Amino acid sequence: MSTGAPVHAWVGLGGNLGDVRATLEEALALLPTLPHTELLRRSAIYRTPPWGNTRQPPFLNAAAELRTGLAPAELLAGLLALERRFGRDRASEQRWGPRRLDLDLLVFAGQRIDEPGLSIPHPRMHERAFVLVPLAEIAPELQVPGQGRVADLLAAVDTGGIEAIP
Repeated sequence: MSTGAPVHAWVGLGGNLGDVRATLEEALALLPTLPHTELLRRSAIYRTPPWGNTRQPPFLNAAAELRTGLAPAELLAGLLALERRFGRDRASEQRWGPRRLDLDLLVFAGQRIDEPGLSIPHPRMHERAFVLVPLAEIAPELQVPGQGRVADLLAAVDTGGIEAIP
């Protein structure tokens, strides 16, 4: 099932195992291979301190804006399939632990969805500088339903230790 007319969706990308930069670049290149989906914009790649479990290597993070004809659950399924393609097994990993690739559906067409396995906007994204810094680069005026404008959310968090990498 598709949404009909294409809508905008924003995705967060991250990882801290292996050649993360190459993995993120490849994942960004693969996003438009999802059915009825095109990549509109992408952020730079940022080095960010680990969050949650801080006893692990730094992460690299980025954000992407998509236009898609997929329904939210279909887009999420496509993102999870891309993660698996890179060897991620969510069922066997530690929460907030190291990973080769993480693809999170952050915002979908201004919708609020709370279903098993699908929460939009992404929970706690408004508290996480590693999400907000790259997202603010490409969509500072984006309104996150129930949370506010991305630029304002970013102004309210500590961005220490985050840097764009060339």
